[in-house]
Amino acid sequence: MDRIWKMSLMIVGIIILDQVTKGVVQHNIPYGGHITVIPGFFNFSHVHNPGAAFGMGAYGGDGVRLVFFKIIPVLACIWLMVLIWKERARSLLLCTAYSLVLAGAVGNLIDRITLDYVVDFLDFYIGRSHFPSFNVADSAISIAAGLLIIDFIQGFRKVGSEKDSDVANGQESKES
Repeated sequence: MDRIWKMSLMIVGIIILDQVTKGVVQHNIPYGGHITVIPGFFNFSHVHNPGAAFGMGAYGGDGVRLVFFKIIPVLACIWLMVLIWKERARSLLLCTAYSLVLAGAVGNLIDRITLDYVVDFLDFYIGRSHFPSFNVADSAISIAAGLLIIDFIQGFRKVGSEKDSDVANGQESKES
């Protein structure tokens, strides 16, 4: 099966999982409520995030919120589709990372368009110190960030090994 189809299935699967889990939370946990899963460490919580990551921009004006939380994300999704198409034959790692970002962006964009906020429900904490709640879409984006860091490091190592190879073959750069 062509890589683009595999990535498409992954994207659709993540979006469906994201929306289903958010729906389950909305129907089973009252807003502001939680279900303790691991005492002192993890809850399922029902949280609304009207802003971006960690609630940034949550209380901006309607025009600002429209541009930053709906219009720009749609444009970014289009751009990500172009990147996925370009990388489909070159780099599995980049194609996967871009696909994860796209899936996460679409999952959260669906919430922003239909609800005007994002439903978050994964709540990790120690004592009273809580990490900001997040969801499946956010998790996909975070995994993508890790893959992009790995790709960057691999590219950095590749460039370094090519320079070492050039020096070993007597082809020092003319910059000296």
